[in-house]
Formats: sequence, C-alpha cells, structure tokens
Amino acid sequence: MSTTIQLALAVGAPTGPALVSLADAVVIAAVAEEFGVAAIRLADGSADDGATGRTLDPTVVGAYLAGVHGGIGYVAEVPTSHNAPYNAARRVLSLDRATGGRAGVALRAGGGDEVSEATAPDPGASDPVQRWREYAHVLTRLWESFPRTALIGDQEAGIVVRESHIKPISHEGAFYRVAGPLDGPSSVQGRPVVVADLGVLDATAVAESADVVVVDRERAAGADAALAKALRAAGRSREDVALLGRVEAALDDPAELLAWAAEHRLDGFELVLTGGAAAVLTALRALVPRLTAVGSAHPTSAHSTLRSALGLPELMAVAA
Repeated sequence: MSTTIQLALAVGAPTGPALVSLADAVVIAAVAEEFGVAAIRLADGSADDGATGRTLDPTVVGAYLAGVHGGIGYVAEVPTSHNAPYNAARRVLSLDRATGGRAGVALRAGGGDEVSEATAPDPGASDPVQRWREYAHVLTRLWESFPRTALIGDQEAGIVVRESHIKPISHEGAFYRVAGPLDGPSSVQGRPVVVADLGVLDATAVAESADVVVVDRERAAGADAALAKALRAAGRSREDVALLGRVEAALDDPAELLAWAAEHRLDGFELVLTGGAAAVLTALRALVPRLTAVGSAHPTSAHSTLRSALGLPELMAVAA
C-alpha cells in the first residue's frame, strides 16, 4: 500500500492561525489535489477543537469544494452530539453523491441528540464509546438499506425502483431506535468511508465499522497490532483499514516521519497544518511529494472513489 495522505483543515471565518477562509480553502484543495492528497478532513467546530473562530458546516464546505475541485475526497467531521444518526446518514450520503463517491465521515465520540433521546431504548445509557459503536453501526446499515440495484427507471413499465430491494434496518439498541431505510440509493463506492480517531475510542471499538483509523504519536506504539487483532475478531482484515498517523507536519522532518510510519506500520499520515493559508500551501508543496515518494505532481483524480485513493479495497455497490 502506498503512503496515504489526508489533510485536516478547519474552514471558517479566520480570526487566528487555525482556520482558513472558504476562498483560501479552494486554493488549498487545488494544491492538495495536484500533489496526490487522498482527502481533506473538514473540521467541525461545534466542540472545542482548538480553532480560533467559527467553522462552517463541514458537509456544506465539502459540497462546495467538490463543485470546484472534484478529484479529491472530502471527509466531514460529525460528532454524535446533537446529530441524529438518520439525519447524519442522509447528509453524508448526499455529500457522497455530490462528490461522485469521494466522501466520508470522521465520526467523533460524544453525547446524544434531542431527537434520539426522546425515543432512546435505554435512557440511562451514557458510555460514549458504546454510543459511537452503535451510531457507526446504524450509519453503515442505513447506507446499505437502499441498494443501487433497486433503481430501475423503466419508463415503459412505469417502475422507478424495486421496492422489495429496499429494506428497513429496524435497529433498536441501547442509544438509538432507527427504522430506516434511507430515501436514496447507496454510494458508487459501496458506502461512504468511516474515519475513527483512537483516544477515547480503542481498536476494539472501531473494528466493526471504521475504514480509516487515525492515531497520534502518543498512541502509535502497538496500534497496528491492536487494530489487526480487533479486526480479526470482527471478521475483517488489517488490509481493510488504513492506519494513519496524525502529525503537525510543519514541525517534522519528512525522513523522520517516514521512519516513524515504518516503525509503527502506519499506512500514511493525517497532516494537521496551521499558520494560515500561506503556511498550509508551503507545507503541502514541500512535504507531500517527499512523504509519498512521487517527487512530482500525482493527481488523485486518477482514482475513481475515495476508497481507491485511500488504498482501501473497493466495495461493490450494495446489492439486495
């Protein structure tokens, strides 16, 4: 698997070095696409993420940027807090359609939402890790509830969809009661990519649903082995998931980063770049070619989906 790069970006009204404007994000996306960055992770500012200023809704930003630069993936951060899973599934799948199968969600562990709490099967349930696991499970099942094969579009017979192929998920867990199905077809990449951060979550928690796992320096040691073990227990393979190391790349030497990745069997990096748009652009141009060992521009537009750009196995479009 080649070195995968994901760029973390906070887009909003910049009043400090952590945020960039929407206009600057357009320029950054162009450079990131040119140099082979697989995806841009768009920060959600509903919680304290260290950003100074107010971030724009990441699904809206992703849709806007995809309309200008559609050859790169967009991963929208969505916290479980204040986001009902059915609504989140619809928003992210809409972004996936708008990007032609180049979308994902970085699901953040948190609290609940007013809609779900009104019908929660277990009102006393509060563990954020268990909530994340159930939420991610609901997302993936919803994304599979309306297979693309259900779309017929037979004008002569007057049949738009095969309703028998569309199945409610009828989920009832500790935190959520979701009937489903979604009201639109599944993704051309099977389903949108799910990104998980190790920290509050451990390898066991993310093994069932995550496609990309991000780990910081303090937790990198042993992360690969723990993830491989958890994936086997979940009936999956280590090759099904990309393990990325989160780094503030402006502070690191590329050779040292590559050595760190090799030591801990990382598949790539999530670059957290701050200092304003100019600093982000400088770091992208200087570091990404050296980290990916391509030496020159390597457009992600050669990949048909975000899964392909991340080096993940392609999922077939979900069938009944």
